Amino acid sequence: MTREPVIRLRRVYDPPEPAADGVRVLVDRLWPRGLAKAAAGVDEWPKAVTPSTELRKWFHDGGSAQEFRQRYEAELAEPGAVAELARLRSLAEAGPLTLLTAVKDPGSSHAAVLAELLSG
Repeated sequence: MTREPVIRLRRVYDPPEPAADGVRVLVDRLWPRGLAKAAAGVDEWPKAVTPSTELRKWFHDGGSAQEFRQRYEAELAEPGAVAELARLRSLAEAGPLTLLTAVKDPGSSHAAVLAELLSG
């Protein structure tokens, strides 16, 4: 019997909360500017589930949020990403999993899309 996954979204710049965070996973393709690796408290950085460089650039050049989501979900359907999603889902079922991103509003970012896929 598996537990209901506990998935949190947090900014990587916020201090770690060891009791609540569980496994801390950076879900950005690039390392956050100005953040020392020791201070970040990142346990994993699986680039297979981060938006591709091309997708990130397309979005920052004015792409729509709705189309970004569709393209990102298509990337997450690729074999390498599917395997990584399954592994992250297992981690979430075993205990808390915190998805970390540098964006100012994690709840309306690619991390939220990823959290939904991991929860469902």
